[in-house]
Amino acid sequence: MRRSLFQSSPLHSRRLAMSSVSARRAKVISLVKEGLIHSQSDLVRELKKSGFPVTQATASRDLEEIGAVRGRSAAGDSVYSISQSSEASISRSMPLPAELILSVESSGNLAVVHTPPGGAQLLASSLDHSGLSSIIGTIAGDDTVLVVSRKASGGAQLAKELLAYGQGKRSRGSK
Repeated sequence: MRRSLFQSSPLHSRRLAMSSVSARRAKVISLVKEGLIHSQSDLVRELKKSGFPVTQATASRDLEEIGAVRGRSAAGDSVYSISQSSEASISRSMPLPAELILSVESSGNLAVVHTPPGGAQLLASSLDHSGLSSIIGTIAGDDTVLVVSRKASGGAQLAKELLAYGQGKRSRGSK
């Protein structure tokens, strides 16, 4: 059974729009970290391939928001990168887990979290660094995160913890 955190409403539409921006920015970070972005037009093209049609102005704002800077690669090519000092910019521009967790299902020692397109790796990284002691690890696709519980039958409890985490609450199973 899929459980949604919100119903269809103006807030739902606003949250989907925020999720779309968040998912797009997560994709921008991924593309920049992979060294694929040499220009803003490269970013526009790569985002379009990934299902995020944007203008060059939007690409420029996204690069600025995540703290990407243009520099030289080891091969001497011009390329965008994210420096260590940009971590604050990234965290400011990244969504809260509530914007990324659309639904959670469980089975055995597993929880499956559904995210907006492009949001799974960001959420998995957030969970990996969350301090939730009940999590062994995560595996992320594009819009789905598999979360593994420490307990053999802990999937249902883990799903509850993930929903609480998404709402900004910490449960007793967390550090």
